[in-house]
Parts: sequence; C-alpha cells; structure tokens
Amino acid sequence: MITIKNEGELELMQISSTIVAETFEFVGSLIKPGISTEYLDEQIAKFINSKNARPAFKGLYGFPGNACISIDEEVVHGIPSPQRILKEGQIVSIDIGAEYRGFYGDAAYTFQVGEIGEEKKRLLKITWESLFKGIAQAYENNRVQDISNAVQNFAESHGYSVVRELVGHGIGKALHEDPQVPNYGKPGRGPQLKIGMTLAIEPMINVGGAKVFTKPDGWTIVTADGKPSAHFEHTVLINSKEPKILTKHNLTP
Repeated sequence: MITIKNEGELELMQISSTIVAETFEFVGSLIKPGISTEYLDEQIAKFINSKNARPAFKGLYGFPGNACISIDEEVVHGIPSPQRILKEGQIVSIDIGAEYRGFYGDAAYTFQVGEIGEEKKRLLKITWESLFKGIAQAYENNRVQDISNAVQNFAESHGYSVVRELVGHGIGKALHEDPQVPNYGKPGRGPQLKIGMTLAIEPMINVGGAKVFTKPDGWTIVTADGKPSAHFEHTVLINSKEPKILTKHNLTP
C-alpha cells in the first residue's frame, strides 16, 4: 500500500533523512586507502547513534552490518569486513539508512578512494546525473515510470547499462514501502505520484553489461562481467512541481 505522509510524519522523516545526509558528510572525510570497510561501518553506527537514531540496516532481513559498503564491481549490499581494505583507485558505494522515532531516511553515495581513473570518474558523474534526471520527474500527477525512464535514457545514452533486478522504493514508517521504483521502463506507466508520497530513488549503473549475480555470502551483488558499478540514492518528497530532496548533502562526485 502506498502511503501519504502528514505534516508531523514528514517532520520526522526530515530529521531521519538529515541524519543520513550528515552521516555521509562525516564518512566522506574518513575514506582513504588503508582503512577497512568494518572501520567505516563502526564509525557510521557511532555517528547515527550520537544523533539519537539507529542504523536502519542492522539486522534488516538478517543483514549483519550497519551500512552496505560495496567496492568496484560490487553493486550493492556489500558486507563490512575487517578484511576488506580500501585501495587507491577504487570506488566504494555506501548505502546508509537511519530510523528516528519510527520513521526512516535512506541514501547512497559512491566515493572515490584516492585518485581514480577517467573511466570511473565518468561513471560516477553519469550515475550522479542520472539520479537527478530521475528526481526531476518526481512530481504530482507524473507516474513512477517517468522517473524510471528518465534514469534509463540518460544512463544508456552515455553507453552505460542499468541494473534491472534492483529497484528504488517508497519509504516512511518502513524502510521499504510501496511503490517499487525501477531504474528502467516506459514513461506514463506505474502508480501516479501524489503530494505527500516519499520515495527512495536509487540508480545502479554499470560500466559493462547489466547482468549481476549474488556472491556466496548471500548478500553482495556484483556485476557479472566484473566491471565497475556506481550507486547513488536520495529520499525525496513529492510536491506539486519541484520535489524536495530530504537527504540533501553537500557532496558531489
């Protein structure tokens, strides 16, 4: 069921989403070669807890980490580990959720580790821009797949592929609510957008082919061809014209 949030609920969602945004700005200052994804995960949890909130992913569907931390060809759901050490030239996608007084915020950002090559720089730029192409379609009376189509058209027009098995989603009292928000599709289809709906829009874009598979750990999803993937996400509120980004931060790739 798609939910419409009232003013009080949106106030709480803005708080949880702001905590997520602040967490990204904090964690961005920590990323460098030589640190483990477990260390990042621990720091993320401490920061969110310091804001009187809790990491939304810990224990969700059995996930063991506080955040999903995915490197290079890992698309999403990477499990933090002391053995996963960041190296110069990698990209690392971090997906963070926070729950505050029963309401959720959710976002993702792909960081560069030290200096990265031109192929990865371009991937980050196009994926980031595809997110905003999708967000620009998130207004009253549009359809969900107007968002999807905008992401797909932009990414594919630049030679990239869109992961199809994974989607964005509604968000509110639960981290994952209706409707699903694919990153591909035909415009004018899907549920109609209404003022007060909140969506997590999250393109996952690959340098190579669109195919992915899940590693034996049961969580980490990687590109089938081993080429890099990037992931960006914002929680947004549907308004009459211009959507409001609840997880807005000052980062840019």
